[in-house]
Amino acid sequence: MKIILVFLFIAPLALSAKAEKDYSSFDSAPSPETKSRFAMLDDVRILANGLLQLGHGLKDFVHKTKGQMNDIFQKLYIFDRSFYELSLQTSEIKEEEEQLRQTTARLQINNEEIKNLSQEMNSKIEDLIQNKIQLQEKVWGLEDKVTKLAIIQPSVQETKDISSLKAFVEQQDNHIKQLLKIVEDQHVQLDRQHNQIMELEDKLNHIELQDLAEDSFTGEQTEPEATPFPVRNATAVTYKSDGAAPDCTALYNSGMQSSGVYTIKPNGSEAFDVYCEMKFGSSWTVIQNRVDGSLDFNQTWDAYTNGFGNLNEEFWLGLNKTYSITKQGDYILRIELQDWKENKRYIEYAFSLGGPETDYTLLLSRISGSIPNALPEQTELRFSTADHHVDIINDFNCPENYLGGWWHSECEETNLNGKYVAPRSRGRLDRRKGLYWKPKKGRYYLLKSTKIMIHPTDLKSFD
Repeated sequence: MKIILVFLFIAPLALSAKAEKDYSSFDSAPSPETKSRFAMLDDVRILANGLLQLGHGLKDFVHKTKGQMNDIFQKLYIFDRSFYELSLQTSEIKEEEEQLRQTTARLQINNEEIKNLSQEMNSKIEDLIQNKIQLQEKVWGLEDKVTKLAIIQPSVQETKDISSLKAFVEQQDNHIKQLLKIVEDQHVQLDRQHNQIMELEDKLNHIELQDLAEDSFTGEQTEPEATPFPVRNATAVTYKSDGAAPDCTALYNSGMQSSGVYTIKPNGSEAFDVYCEMKFGSSWTVIQNRVDGSLDFNQTWDAYTNGFGNLNEEFWLGLNKTYSITKQGDYILRIELQDWKENKRYIEYAFSLGGPETDYTLLLSRISGSIPNALPEQTELRFSTADHHVDIINDFNCPENYLGGWWHSECEETNLNGKYVAPRSRGRLDRRKGLYWKPKKGRYYLLKSTKIMIHPTDLKSFD
């Protein structure tokens, strides 16, 4: 390239010098040959100018090409640097992902440990409660003995015995107080563990809690197989003159001793079908049955009044039909419960049921059972639904917010007509909307199945 530029620079100078020499000779004697030489000189000049311009063009092209190559190299450098930074970020993300997996594994292990600890705490609390009950019974027995001894003039030896008994009573009382303190501490620890479990659930929302300790009847008394109440014989409800049975017990006494759907006609009422369950040497009229959640119990007031469902599956007999049966005489109410661990429990009440003018007010008195009571006793409980509710506490509509019609006294109480849910982690609100049994000072028992039945009984036998 440099040689071409030198040639292009020298060529015009040589041609110019030669031209001046030719001009000097031209002045003396111009000739045709000289003219031809001048013409060639012009052509050479034109060619030189063209080559010069071409050289300048090539020079500009070289400069532009160098600039473009510099831009390309700069962009390649930026790309290489960006690619390097991206590789570093990818490595950091992989490290953080591995740390997160390790943290998740540790949280799962901690969650299992907390669940086991919670179950152990519940077991200890149940044992302490049983010990407390036994000690209280012993204290009551000792108090009776002390009272009897106080009435009779004691001898010196008896006085010593009384003092000994008083000391023993005080010792047992202190022991009970210590047990109560231990129970309170256990409850505090249990609440703390529960809060930790809730935090772990928020972080690992894909992990479902299985077999909640609070949803099981484990540790309670087992259900006795013996008949838990005296069955009325001579005072039992009998057939009307037209041959229709007034309830399931009358059907059983007439020879119908297989469980199934039968037609009855209570006194002063129209005939209707009921499900009769034969057990304990008699027959019960079933007024509610829930087994699998196939029926929605979030129904209207009219539905709860008249009844809904299939008598061979899940159903609610109806408040009006139940009232027509119970107004014939004294009846006992039996509630059978089963949790998700297949544990079965029951509870029985003497009860009375008001008519539609009282919103079918229920009055209960517990007789026996194998689970703590969860329904208020000696309290008038009015039935309510989402579209027909009774203001209970601060205008809070229990059926609307907790689903299902029931004899509500407080919105935290038991609801055997609530939403049917499985024992998964769905939060406190969903659990309270569910089918549960909740003693006043106990934990929630999430239920798999429930059955409510009635049977005539002679209340005098309970005096």
